[in-house]
Amino acid sequence: MTSTDRFPGVLGLGLALLALALLAGCSGERGAPAPATEKQAPSANPSLTVNTTTAQRTTVVETLAANGNLAAWQEAIVGAETGGQRLVEVRVNVGDTVKRGQVLATFARETVNAEAAQARAALAEAEAAAADAKANAQRARSLEATGALSEAQINQYITAAQTAEARVQAARAALQAREVRQGQLHVVAPDDGIISSRTATVGGVVGSGTELFRLIRQGRLEWRAEVTASELGRLRPGTPAQVTAASGAQLQGRLRTIGPTVDPQTRQALVYVDVKPSSGDGGKALPGMFARGVFELGKRQALTVPQSAVVVREGFSYVIRLNPDNRVTLLRVRTGQIVGDRIEILEGLAPDVRIVASGGGFLNEGDLVRVAEPPSAAATGNGPGNGAVNGPAAAR
Repeated sequence: MTSTDRFPGVLGLGLALLALALLAGCSGERGAPAPATEKQAPSANPSLTVNTTTAQRTTVVETLAANGNLAAWQEAIVGAETGGQRLVEVRVNVGDTVKRGQVLATFARETVNAEAAQARAALAEAEAAAADAKANAQRARSLEATGALSEAQINQYITAAQTAEARVQAARAALQAREVRQGQLHVVAPDDGIISSRTATVGGVVGSGTELFRLIRQGRLEWRAEVTASELGRLRPGTPAQVTAASGAQLQGRLRTIGPTVDPQTRQALVYVDVKPSSGDGGKALPGMFARGVFELGKRQALTVPQSAVVVREGFSYVIRLNPDNRVTLLRVRTGQIVGDRIEILEGLAPDVRIVASGGGFLNEGDLVRVAEPPSAAATGNGPGNGAVNGPAAAR
Protein backbone atom coordinates (compact mmCIF):
# COMPACT_ATOMS: atom_id res chain seq x y z
CA MET A 1 0.00 0.00 0.00
CA THR A 2 1.33 3.34 -1.02
CA SER A 3 1.55 6.42 1.22
CA THR A 4 -1.18 8.04 -0.85
CA ASP A 5 -3.53 5.26 -0.14
CA ARG A 6 -2.71 5.29 3.55
CA PHE A 7 -3.43 9.05 4.06
CA PRO A 8 -6.10 10.06 1.58
CA GLY A 9 -7.60 12.71 3.98
CA VAL A 10 -4.30 14.51 4.47
CA LEU A 11 -3.76 14.83 0.74
CA GLY A 12 -7.23 16.28 0.16
CA LEU A 13 -6.78 18.82 2.93
CA GLY A 14 -3.52 20.01 1.44
CA LEU A 15 -5.07 20.53 -1.99
CA ALA A 16 -7.88 22.57 -0.47
CA LEU A 17 -5.47 24.87 1.39
CA LEU A 18 -3.49 25.43 -1.79
CA ALA A 19 -6.63 26.47 -3.72
CA LEU A 20 -7.60 29.00 -1.00
CA ALA A 21 -4.14 30.53 -1.11
CA LEU A 22 -4.33 30.98 -4.88
CA LEU A 23 -7.74 32.68 -4.60
CA ALA A 24 -6.49 35.08 -1.90
CA GLY A 25 -3.55 36.06 -4.07
CA CYS A 26 -5.77 36.89 -7.01
CA SER A 27 -8.08 39.09 -4.95
CA GLY A 28 -5.10 40.94 -3.43
CA GLU A 29 -3.87 41.86 -6.89
CA ARG A 30 -7.23 43.46 -7.78
CA GLY A 31 -7.90 45.66 -4.57
CA ALA A 32 -5.30 45.01 -1.88
CA PRO A 33 -5.24 47.50 1.02
CA ALA A 34 -2.25 49.82 1.43
CA PRO A 35 0.59 48.41 3.51
CA ALA A 36 0.39 49.26 7.17
CA THR A 37 3.70 51.08 7.00
CA GLU A 38 2.41 53.70 4.50
CA LYS A 39 0.78 56.94 5.85
CA GLN A 40 -2.68 57.90 4.52
CA ALA A 41 -3.18 61.45 3.03
CA PRO A 42 -5.26 63.85 5.13
CA SER A 43 -8.91 64.29 4.13
CA ALA A 44 -9.61 67.35 1.94
CA ASN A 45 -13.40 67.23 2.23
CA PRO A 46 -15.05 70.50 3.43
CA SER A 47 -16.60 70.21 6.85
CA LEU A 48 -19.39 72.74 6.19
CA THR A 49 -21.00 74.80 3.46
CA VAL A 50 -21.24 78.43 4.55
CA ASN A 51 -22.18 81.88 3.35
CA THR A 52 -19.86 84.78 4.00
CA THR A 53 -20.24 88.46 4.75
CA THR A 54 -18.20 91.48 5.75
CA ALA A 55 -18.62 94.09 8.45
CA GLN A 56 -20.69 97.14 7.56
CA ARG A 57 -20.90 100.71 8.79
CA THR A 58 -24.28 101.20 10.47
CA THR A 59 -25.91 104.19 12.16
CA VAL A 60 -26.28 103.24 15.81
CA VAL A 61 -28.58 104.99 18.27
CA GLU A 62 -26.63 104.99 21.51
CA THR A 63 -28.90 104.08 24.40
CA LEU A 64 -28.81 103.61 28.15
CA ALA A 65 -31.18 101.08 29.73
CA ALA A 66 -32.70 101.62 33.17
CA ASN A 67 -35.46 100.31 35.43
CA GLY A 68 -37.79 102.15 37.75
CA ASN A 69 -41.38 102.84 38.80
CA LEU A 70 -44.14 105.02 37.46
CA ALA A 71 -45.48 107.63 39.87
CA ALA A 72 -47.81 110.59 39.89
CA TRP A 73 -46.04 113.81 38.93
CA GLN A 74 -47.77 115.59 41.80
CA GLU A 75 -50.55 114.18 43.98
CA ALA A 76 -52.65 116.93 45.53
CA ILE A 77 -54.45 116.22 48.81
CA VAL A 78 -57.95 117.73 48.87
CA GLY A 79 -59.25 118.17 52.42
CA ALA A 80 -62.05 119.80 54.39
CA GLU A 81 -61.49 123.49 55.10
CA THR A 82 -64.34 123.69 57.55
CA GLY A 83 -64.76 121.43 60.55
CA GLY A 84 -67.69 119.79 62.29
CA GLN A 85 -69.92 119.70 59.22
CA ARG A 86 -71.78 116.75 57.74
CA LEU A 87 -71.19 115.58 54.17
CA VAL A 88 -74.46 115.46 52.26
CA GLU A 89 -73.16 114.75 48.75
CA VAL A 90 -70.07 113.15 47.14
CA ARG A 91 -70.00 113.65 43.40
CA VAL A 92 -66.83 111.86 42.22
CA ASN A 93 -65.16 108.52 42.66
CA VAL A 94 -61.71 107.03 42.17
CA GLY A 95 -60.58 107.21 38.55
CA ASP A 96 -62.82 110.13 37.59
CA THR A 97 -61.29 112.93 35.56
CA VAL A 98 -62.11 116.37 36.98
CA LYS A 99 -61.59 119.99 36.00
CA ARG A 100 -60.23 122.84 38.05
CA GLY A 101 -62.98 124.33 40.24
CA GLN A 102 -65.33 121.34 39.81
CA VAL A 103 -67.39 120.52 42.93
CA LEU A 104 -66.30 117.20 44.41
CA ALA A 105 -68.41 117.08 47.58
CA THR A 106 -70.89 119.24 49.54
CA PHE A 107 -71.41 119.82 53.29
CA ALA A 108 -74.70 120.60 55.03
CA ARG A 109 -75.51 124.32 54.95
CA GLU A 110 -77.92 124.83 57.86
CA THR A 111 -75.44 125.53 60.64
CA VAL A 112 -73.21 127.79 58.59
CA ASN A 113 -76.18 129.73 57.22
CA ALA A 114 -77.45 130.33 60.74
CA GLU A 115 -74.03 131.52 61.86
CA ALA A 116 -73.89 133.90 58.88
CA ALA A 117 -77.34 135.33 59.77
CA GLN A 118 -76.21 135.85 63.35
CA ALA A 119 -73.11 137.66 62.12
CA ARG A 120 -75.19 139.98 59.94
CA ALA A 121 -77.38 140.88 62.90
CA ALA A 122 -74.34 141.57 65.04
CA LEU A 123 -72.96 143.81 62.34
CA ALA A 124 -76.21 145.78 62.11
CA GLU A 125 -76.24 146.25 65.90
CA ALA A 126 -72.63 147.43 65.90
CA GLU A 127 -73.31 149.87 63.08
CA ALA A 128 -76.27 151.36 64.97
CA ALA A 129 -74.24 151.75 68.12
CA ALA A 130 -71.42 153.32 66.16
CA ALA A 131 -73.77 155.83 64.54
CA ASP A 132 -75.12 156.88 67.96
CA ALA A 133 -71.60 157.20 69.43
CA LYS A 134 -70.47 159.24 66.44
CA ALA A 135 -73.41 161.65 66.84
CA ASN A 136 -72.65 162.09 70.56
CA ALA A 137 -69.02 162.83 69.78
CA GLN A 138 -69.99 165.47 67.25
CA ARG A 139 -72.34 167.23 69.76
CA ALA A 140 -69.61 167.18 72.39
CA ARG A 141 -67.18 168.86 70.01
CA SER A 142 -69.78 171.55 69.22
CA LEU A 143 -70.07 172.39 72.95
CA GLU A 144 -66.32 172.53 73.49
CA ALA A 145 -66.20 176.33 72.91
CA THR A 146 -69.06 177.02 75.36
CA GLY A 147 -67.41 175.26 78.27
CA ALA A 148 -70.55 173.23 79.04
CA LEU A 149 -68.50 170.05 78.95
CA SER A 150 -65.06 169.54 80.29
CA GLU A 151 -62.24 168.38 78.09
CA ALA A 152 -62.29 164.94 79.76
CA GLN A 153 -65.98 164.45 78.99
CA ILE A 154 -65.47 165.45 75.37
CA ASN A 155 -62.61 162.93 75.07
CA GLN A 156 -64.86 160.21 76.50
CA TYR A 157 -67.46 160.81 73.76
CA ILE A 158 -64.81 160.79 71.07
CA THR A 159 -63.29 157.56 72.46
CA ALA A 160 -66.74 155.93 72.62
CA ALA A 161 -67.32 156.76 68.94
CA GLN A 162 -63.95 155.24 67.96
CA THR A 163 -64.66 152.13 70.03
CA ALA A 164 -68.05 151.70 68.39
CA GLU A 165 -66.44 151.99 64.94
CA ALA A 166 -63.91 149.27 65.90
CA ARG A 167 -66.80 147.01 66.95
CA VAL A 168 -68.34 147.57 63.53
CA GLN A 169 -65.11 146.47 61.85
CA ALA A 170 -64.96 143.36 64.06
CA ALA A 171 -68.57 142.47 63.31
CA ARG A 172 -67.96 142.97 59.58
CA ALA A 173 -64.89 140.66 59.73
CA ALA A 174 -66.92 138.03 61.59
CA LEU A 175 -69.56 138.16 58.87
CA GLN A 176 -66.91 137.75 56.18
CA ALA A 177 -65.57 134.69 58.00
CA ARG A 178 -69.06 133.17 58.05
CA GLU A 179 -69.45 133.89 54.35
CA VAL A 180 -66.10 132.24 53.69
CA ARG A 181 -67.33 129.17 55.57
CA GLN A 182 -70.40 129.17 53.39
CA GLY A 183 -68.11 128.98 50.36
CA GLN A 184 -66.17 126.15 51.97
CA LEU A 185 -69.27 123.98 52.05
CA HIS A 186 -68.34 123.00 48.47
CA VAL A 187 -65.13 120.96 48.14
CA VAL A 188 -63.68 121.83 44.73
CA ALA A 189 -60.82 120.46 42.65
CA PRO A 190 -57.68 122.63 42.91
CA ASP A 191 -56.52 121.62 39.42
CA ASP A 192 -57.34 119.43 36.44
CA GLY A 193 -56.54 115.80 37.11
CA ILE A 194 -57.63 112.29 38.03
CA ILE A 195 -59.04 111.23 41.41
CA SER A 196 -56.63 108.63 42.78
CA SER A 197 -58.10 108.22 46.28
CA ARG A 198 -61.38 108.96 48.05
CA THR A 199 -62.14 108.78 51.76
CA ALA A 200 -65.21 111.08 51.72
CA THR A 201 -68.45 109.31 52.68
CA VAL A 202 -71.97 110.72 52.66
CA GLY A 203 -73.14 111.38 56.21
CA GLY A 204 -69.67 111.62 57.67
CA VAL A 205 -68.82 114.50 59.98
CA VAL A 206 -65.19 115.49 59.46
CA GLY A 207 -62.83 117.90 61.12
CA SER A 208 -60.99 120.76 59.53
CA GLY A 209 -58.07 119.54 57.41
CA THR A 210 -59.33 115.97 57.09
CA GLU A 211 -58.26 114.37 53.80
CA LEU A 212 -61.21 113.66 51.50
CA PHE A 213 -59.63 113.07 48.08
CA ARG A 214 -56.29 112.70 46.34
CA LEU A 215 -55.82 114.12 42.89
CA ILE A 216 -53.14 113.35 40.29
CA ARG A 217 -52.54 116.85 39.00
CA GLN A 218 -53.18 117.18 35.27
CA GLY A 219 -53.12 113.39 35.02
CA ARG A 220 -49.35 113.59 34.58
CA LEU A 221 -47.13 110.62 35.30
CA GLU A 222 -43.38 110.45 35.73
CA TRP A 223 -40.92 107.59 35.50
CA ARG A 224 -38.49 107.47 38.39
CA ALA A 225 -35.60 105.53 36.90
CA GLU A 226 -32.62 104.19 38.82
CA VAL A 227 -29.25 104.97 37.23
CA THR A 228 -25.81 104.07 38.54
CA ALA A 229 -23.48 106.85 39.62
CA SER A 230 -21.09 106.09 36.76
CA GLU A 231 -23.88 106.59 34.19
CA LEU A 232 -25.18 109.92 35.50
CA GLY A 233 -22.64 111.87 33.45
CA ARG A 234 -24.18 110.57 30.22
CA LEU A 235 -27.61 112.04 30.97
CA ARG A 236 -28.82 115.60 30.58
CA PRO A 237 -32.22 117.26 31.16
CA GLY A 238 -34.20 116.92 27.95
CA THR A 239 -32.80 113.49 27.01
CA PRO A 240 -35.60 111.51 25.28
CA ALA A 241 -36.62 108.12 26.62
CA GLN A 242 -38.80 105.21 25.53
CA VAL A 243 -40.55 103.54 28.47
CA THR A 244 -42.49 100.26 28.64
CA ALA A 245 -44.75 99.69 31.64
CA ALA A 246 -45.41 96.28 33.15
CA SER A 247 -48.85 96.34 31.53
CA GLY A 248 -47.27 96.68 28.09
CA ALA A 249 -48.11 100.35 27.76
CA GLN A 250 -45.65 102.25 25.59
CA LEU A 251 -44.73 105.71 26.87
CA GLN A 252 -42.67 108.52 25.44
CA GLY A 253 -40.74 110.63 27.89
CA ARG A 254 -38.17 113.32 28.37
CA LEU A 255 -35.81 113.61 31.31
CA ARG A 256 -36.92 116.51 33.53
CA THR A 257 -34.37 116.49 36.31
CA ILE A 258 -31.66 114.37 37.93
CA GLY A 259 -31.88 113.58 41.63
CA PRO A 260 -29.44 115.55 43.79
CA THR A 261 -28.20 112.55 45.81
CA VAL A 262 -26.91 109.01 45.30
CA ASP A 263 -27.97 106.18 47.58
CA PRO A 264 -24.81 105.16 49.51
CA GLN A 265 -26.00 101.55 49.72
CA THR A 266 -26.97 100.87 46.10
CA ARG A 267 -24.77 103.58 44.49
CA GLN A 268 -27.75 104.55 42.36
CA ALA A 269 -29.53 107.84 41.80
CA LEU A 270 -33.07 108.65 40.73
CA VAL A 271 -33.77 110.53 37.53
CA TYR A 272 -37.24 111.94 36.87
CA VAL A 273 -38.75 111.55 33.41
CA ASP A 274 -42.03 113.15 32.33
CA VAL A 275 -43.95 110.54 30.32
CA LYS A 276 -47.10 110.42 28.26
CA PRO A 277 -48.79 107.54 26.39
CA SER A 278 -47.63 107.05 22.80
CA SER A 279 -49.92 106.23 19.89
CA GLY A 280 -51.07 102.63 19.74
CA ASP A 281 -50.85 102.19 23.49
CA GLY A 282 -51.03 98.47 24.27
CA GLY A 283 -52.09 98.85 27.89
CA LYS A 284 -52.76 101.31 30.67
CA ALA A 285 -49.99 102.90 32.67
CA LEU A 286 -50.78 103.45 36.35
CA PRO A 287 -48.82 104.98 39.22
CA GLY A 288 -46.84 102.37 41.11
CA MET A 289 -46.23 100.14 38.08
CA PHE A 290 -42.76 98.82 37.35
CA ALA A 291 -41.38 100.08 34.05
CA ARG A 292 -38.21 99.64 32.06
CA GLY A 293 -36.92 101.98 29.43
CA VAL A 294 -34.01 103.29 27.43
CA PHE A 295 -32.57 106.77 27.12
CA GLU A 296 -31.57 107.84 23.60
CA LEU A 297 -28.15 109.44 24.02
CA GLY A 298 -27.41 110.17 20.35
CA LYS A 299 -26.39 108.61 17.03
CA ARG A 300 -23.02 107.47 15.74
CA GLN A 301 -21.45 105.28 13.03
CA ALA A 302 -20.36 101.80 14.10
CA LEU A 303 -18.91 98.65 12.52
CA THR A 304 -21.51 95.87 12.75
CA VAL A 305 -21.91 92.24 11.72
CA PRO A 306 -24.90 89.87 11.88
CA GLN A 307 -25.43 88.48 15.35
CA SER A 308 -25.25 84.99 13.87
CA ALA A 309 -21.64 85.67 12.84
CA VAL A 310 -20.46 86.00 16.44
CA VAL A 311 -19.54 82.86 18.36
CA VAL A 312 -19.10 82.85 22.13
CA ARG A 313 -16.59 80.36 23.50
CA GLU A 314 -15.27 80.22 27.06
CA GLY A 315 -16.66 83.67 27.78
CA PHE A 316 -15.04 85.38 24.76
CA SER A 317 -16.56 86.48 21.46
CA TYR A 318 -15.14 85.33 18.12
CA VAL A 319 -15.85 85.72 14.41
CA ILE A 320 -14.76 83.11 11.87
CA ARG A 321 -12.46 84.56 9.19
CA LEU A 322 -12.40 82.86 5.79
CA ASN A 323 -8.86 82.56 4.40
CA PRO A 324 -7.97 82.43 0.67
CA ASP A 325 -7.50 78.65 0.89
CA ASN A 326 -11.07 78.28 2.21
CA ARG A 327 -9.84 77.39 5.65
CA VAL A 328 -11.06 79.33 8.66
CA THR A 329 -9.40 81.21 11.50
CA LEU A 330 -10.98 82.29 14.76
CA LEU A 331 -10.65 86.04 15.45
CA ARG A 332 -11.31 87.24 18.97
CA VAL A 333 -13.34 90.46 18.97
CA ARG A 334 -14.88 92.85 21.48
CA THR A 335 -18.58 93.44 20.95
CA GLY A 336 -20.72 96.43 21.79
CA GLN A 337 -24.34 97.42 21.34
CA ILE A 338 -26.94 95.22 19.62
CA VAL A 339 -28.69 96.98 16.73
CA GLY A 340 -31.67 94.96 15.53
CA ASP A 341 -30.29 91.69 14.14
CA ARG A 342 -26.72 93.04 14.06
CA ILE A 343 -24.10 93.58 16.74
CA GLU A 344 -21.43 96.21 17.04
CA ILE A 345 -17.76 95.20 16.82
CA LEU A 346 -15.57 97.52 18.87
CA GLU A 347 -12.19 95.96 18.07
CA GLY A 348 -10.57 92.88 16.55
CA LEU A 349 -12.04 93.00 13.01
CA ALA A 350 -11.19 95.03 9.90
CA PRO A 351 -14.04 96.18 7.62
CA ASP A 352 -12.86 94.26 4.51
CA VAL A 353 -12.33 90.84 6.14
CA ARG A 354 -14.61 88.05 4.91
CA ILE A 355 -16.21 86.15 7.75
CA VAL A 356 -18.66 83.27 8.08
CA ALA A 357 -22.17 84.72 8.28
CA SER A 358 -23.63 81.97 10.46
CA GLY A 359 -22.92 78.50 11.77
CA GLY A 360 -19.52 79.31 13.20
CA GLY A 361 -20.31 77.23 16.25
CA PHE A 362 -19.75 74.10 14.15
CA LEU A 363 -16.26 75.16 13.02
CA ASN A 364 -12.83 74.91 14.59
CA GLU A 365 -9.51 76.54 13.82
CA GLY A 366 -8.21 75.42 10.40
CA ASP A 367 -11.36 73.69 9.16
CA LEU A 368 -11.91 73.60 5.42
CA VAL A 369 -15.27 74.94 4.27
CA ARG A 370 -17.17 75.26 1.02
CA VAL A 371 -18.47 78.73 0.19
CA ALA A 372 -22.06 78.65 -1.07
CA GLU A 373 -23.04 80.56 -4.16
CA PRO A 374 -24.91 83.76 -3.14
CA PRO A 375 -28.64 83.35 -3.80
CA SER A 376 -30.19 85.66 -6.37
CA ALA A 377 -32.24 88.56 -5.05
CA ALA A 378 -35.12 87.68 -7.36
CA ALA A 379 -35.34 84.15 -5.99
CA THR A 380 -35.00 84.84 -2.30
CA GLY A 381 -35.39 88.57 -1.77
CA ASN A 382 -32.13 88.64 0.20
CA GLY A 383 -28.77 90.15 -0.64
CA PRO A 384 -25.63 88.06 -1.03
CA GLY A 385 -23.92 86.77 2.03
CA ASN A 386 -27.03 86.59 4.21
CA GLY A 387 -27.99 82.96 3.65
CA ALA A 388 -28.27 80.30 6.31
CA VAL A 389 -25.85 77.49 7.04
CA ASN A 390 -26.73 74.30 5.16
CA GLY A 391 -25.42 72.10 7.93
CA PRO A 392 -22.73 69.47 8.12
CA ALA A 393 -24.73 66.95 6.13
CA ALA A 394 -24.83 69.22 3.08
CA ALA A 395 -21.06 69.36 2.93
CA ARG A 396 -20.89 65.65 2.60
